[in-house]
Amino acid sequence: MQFTEKEIIEGCIKGKRKAQKALFEKYHKVMLGICLRYANSYAEAEDVLIDGFMQVFKKIKTYKGTGSFEGWMKRLFVNRAIDNFRKNKKLNFYEDLENVQNKFVIQSNAHEILSKKELLQTIQELPPGYRIVFNLYAIEGYSHKEIAEKLNISESTSKTQLMKAKNRLAKKINEMNNFNSKVS
Repeated sequence: MQFTEKEIIEGCIKGKRKAQKALFEKYHKVMLGICLRYANSYAEAEDVLIDGFMQVFKKIKTYKGTGSFEGWMKRLFVNRAIDNFRKNKKLNFYEDLENVQNKFVIQSNAHEILSKKELLQTIQELPPGYRIVFNLYAIEGYSHKEIAEKLNISESTSKTQLMKAKNRLAKKINEMNNFNSKVS
C-alpha cells in the first residue's frame, strides 16, 4: 500500500510503525547520501542515518507543514552529522586565509571526469574540517557566517577550510583528468 507524504507524516506523529517504515523506505537513500558526505566511513554514515531518523521521529511534531518536508529532514540530518563530528572531536580547523594560496581551479567539467561515486569518495577523503565546511557551503548552501556560528569557528576559518577543500578537490580532479587523457 502506498502512503501519501501527508499520511506518512500524520502516521509518524501518531507513532505508527507502518508510517515510520514508509518514511524510512521513501527517504533513506537520500539521507544516507547526506550522511556519507559528512562521515569518515560507511559504517559511521549508517550510524548517523539511524540517529537522524530517530530525531525525525522524535521531532516530527515540530514540522509546521510549510516548505518541503524533505528539506526539513535534510536540515535535521545535516545537524546530526555535525553533532557526530563534534562528539567524536574530528573537526580540525587551522591556518588563516592569508596563508593559503589558491593554486588550483576546479574544472567545470568535473562531472564528466568523475562518476558520482568517485566524487563522493573524493569528498570523503578530505580532512574532516575541510569536508564539513565544503558540504555546508557548497552543497547545503550555508553562508560562512552561518557555518562559523554552527561550528563555533571564525568566518575566516570557514573561508580557509573551503578554499583548502576546493584546492584538494581540484587537484584530485586535475590528476584524474590527466590520467584519463594519457589513457585515451
